[in-house]
Formats: sequence, structure tokens, C-alpha cells
Amino acid sequence: MQTTLPVALSAQLAAEKRLDTIANNLANSRTAGFRSEEVKFEQLLSTASQRESVAFASSGETYLSTRSGELTQTGNALDVAVSGEAFLAIQTPRGPVYTRDGRMQMLDTGELQTLNGESILDVGGAPILLDPAGGAPSIARDGMITQNGVQLGALGLFQMAPGANLTRAGTSGVVPDRAPVPVVEFADTQVLQGFQEGSNVNPILEMTRMIAVQRAFEQAANLIQTSESSLGSAISMLGAPK
Repeated sequence: MQTTLPVALSAQLAAEKRLDTIANNLANSRTAGFRSEEVKFEQLLSTASQRESVAFASSGETYLSTRSGELTQTGNALDVAVSGEAFLAIQTPRGPVYTRDGRMQMLDTGELQTLNGESILDVGGAPILLDPAGGAPSIARDGMITQNGVQLGALGLFQMAPGANLTRAGTSGVVPDRAPVPVVEFADTQVLQGFQEGSNVNPILEMTRMIAVQRAFEQAANLIQTSESSLGSAISMLGAPK
């Protein structure tokens, strides 16, 4: 049995999926709080024949990288970045979503929202209300918010449960398949007021990966062409009249 063709096709499918994720990462390399998408490939073995086993490339399993992005100081009192592995919580039509995009705005009602209009939540899942006439808030490293020396609430900080799978929600949000854990210790986690976290995509690395994957795709295509040519020659030779 000729196995070159299906193996090469599986490699092309895997490369195509990787190219799609790289293209999306590059398109969001300057999106605040964006988490890059990676693909984990595994080798699949077919043992249909007792004499040989054939290794195929899997289509790949995607996952979101949780490594931190670059921090930029903005000086804006309503910009915050999270140092550590925690996420902020926001309310969306699909329910709570977790994000590292800490760019906020305060409405005339005093409610803290994202730039897209989603409510910023405290640790109990309630929207945060400030004094619209109280001036710029002060946000401590544990997320506590004060205006004119009065504590008015705290940003909810949440850590993903070990082994949780993250699904993208919007541009910079994620939804875990397990309930996240509220942060209560701030030795390794802190809020930085006046900072903004960028995307965790490394454009140079992604471009390098794209070139490598494109070459792998072309090599698989050449292998398919060679295999088809060899098969055609074999059929012509075996089918020739004697």
C-alpha cells in the first residue's frame, strides 16, 4: 500500500491550520491584552497493516498562550495592567469573561467599564461604581480603588484553575472551562495603575514560524507530486502490453 500521499496530505492540513493561527496572531500583534493562539501537534499511528505502522501528522489542537505581554506606561489613571498570572473580570452578554486588557472608562453614572462598554467586575461579580464627581481614582497593587481617601471597591482578580482550557471571547477576552479562583494573596500578583499590557505576540518570531511552515507546506506538495508521478509511471509499466 502506498502511504506517501495520505501522510503528505495530513502534513499539509496541519501546516494550513498552523498558518491560519500565525496569521491571526500577526493581525493582533498590537491588540491590547491579546493572547496568542498556538497549536500542539501529535503523531498519529495507523496499524491497519500488521507489517508496518504509518505515522500521520494530526490536525493539531489549538490553545491560548497565557504568557504576559509587554507593559507600557501610559500615565492614565484608568489604565491598569496585571503583573502575574491573574485576569480581570468583565460582564458580557455571554456572561463573565476574563481579560488582560485593563483600559477602562468611567461613565457619568460612575460605573467602570471597558472601552467596549462591558462592566468591570469586583471579586464578587458585581459592577464597580465610583463617584463621577470624585476625580481620578487611585488603584492600589491589590486592586483596591479609592477616591478622596474613601475606599469604593476593588478590581476582581482571578487566576485560572490548573489545567483549564481557555476559549477566546472577543478580541482580548477568554472563558475557561473551569471556574477561576479569586486572588487573595498579592505576593506574586499586583495591579499596576497607569500601565497597559500589549499583545503577547512576538511578531518577529511569528514571521519566522510562518516562513518555516510555508516551506513545510511546499515540501509536502512536492512530495505529493513526486508520489503521483511515481505511481503513474508504475501503472504505465505494469499495464503495458507484453
